[in-house]
Amino acid sequence: MLKKISTVLLLILGLSGCADSTGYQKLSMSAAIEKMEKENDYVILDVRTKNEYDQGYIPNALLVPNENIDSSIIEKLPSKDQTIYVYCRSGNRSKQAANKLLKMGYTDVIDIGGINDWPNELAYD
Repeated sequence: MLKKISTVLLLILGLSGCADSTGYQKLSMSAAIEKMEKENDYVILDVRTKNEYDQGYIPNALLVPNENIDSSIIEKLPSKDQTIYVYCRSGNRSKQAANKLLKMGYTDVIDIGGINDWPNELAYD
């Protein structure tokens, strides 16, 4: 009986480990900033709402709310190989958006979490 329980627990742990495989890269905000300083061909994608964006955003970020990520985003992000840094307020919507982008064929998607961790000045319209 103990052997069966151990086998079931190992199976559950193994499956949950597979579920954590995201396909996109996850970087801390500070690591993302370092990487951005060394690159120049990337997009910063803000997936918050327009109201949240208006309260301050990462400079040069493109606003596409998470709920609006669908095939029409291709007009705004035509290169599926370009690096896309995705952020939201706290990190939840950026994960969702990163997964959507991967399913649409984008290949270099990096989830940088929430704007709450952005250490630099914000931009405003």
